[in-house]
Amino acid sequence: MTQKITFGFRVPDYPVDGTPFKQFRDQIYSSLDAAQAGLGSAWIADHFFPWQASMDQTAATPEAWTMISYLAGRYPALTLGSIVLSQAYRPPALLAKMAASLQELSDGRFVLGIGAGWKENEYRAYGYDFPAVGTRIDQLEEAVQVIRAMWSQDAPSFSGKHYRIQDAYCQPRPAPQPILMIGGGGRKRTLRIAAQYADWWNFPGGTPENYQELLGVLQEHCQAIGRDYASIRKTWCNDCVAVAPTREAALRQAQASRFYSPESAMLGTPDEVAAQVRRFVDMGASHFIFRFADFPSTAGLELFVKEVVPQFAD
Repeated sequence: MTQKITFGFRVPDYPVDGTPFKQFRDQIYSSLDAAQAGLGSAWIADHFFPWQASMDQTAATPEAWTMISYLAGRYPALTLGSIVLSQAYRPPALLAKMAASLQELSDGRFVLGIGAGWKENEYRAYGYDFPAVGTRIDQLEEAVQVIRAMWSQDAPSFSGKHYRIQDAYCQPRPAPQPILMIGGGGRKRTLRIAAQYADWWNFPGGTPENYQELLGVLQEHCQAIGRDYASIRKTWCNDCVAVAPTREAALRQAQASRFYSPESAMLGTPDEVAAQVRRFVDMGASHFIFRFADFPSTAGLELFVKEVVPQFAD
């Protein structure tokens, strides 16, 4: 069955221009007010300070879980998701319990996105061990097993190399379970873990050609373990989407953004942007998470909602 094409708003992580935090917060609210008129979800990254190394690392950066929980209450028309949580920052049993509680309190409006983690300086700053990437991926694989057990078993127990639980009751159990989205593009391990455990898979940015290659690897892993490839929802995130009445205006917006990358920015008139989205849809992507280049203005977002989203309606 063909997946419905849906869109989400990538919530800015930190003010890139020195805006005071409460003003930045209000700018986010204005964007979410516009987003809920035509987008179904909002997505928050998991960092303690800016993920861009070129940014002042002391820029105000709200904690992800706090923000997700608050926004879920403030915006009852939106699904809230993490893009993506670092598995090491919260013990997986605790994270499963947190997710179960939020899922029940929000009437099923939470997507748990999780990944292996990567930002070494914030790991070390907050006192977390930062093992080699292979170990972090091992931890991710154990973490998702713990989470699945917590959501589905009466008295879950698990004993792994990195994580262990014993009769870890998780009541109320979430019904339905939160969508589990695994993020990352590691061909050998991360995509295999996604093939085995994920409901959704996410990859951020890059070229269409690279995305197509990753989908091929994911499909191979699914075939190897007997998983229906079509049962995994494929998502794509872009940190620089510029929509304007003319391509020239959109290019100016994109190039002014701190998140601009010539190889992956999505820009142009509404019809041009829709054509770029369609290329990913044709590959199999069905949910898109976009950061709009003209933030804190909502003009690009509103134009996208008005003229691009309807082109993908059923």
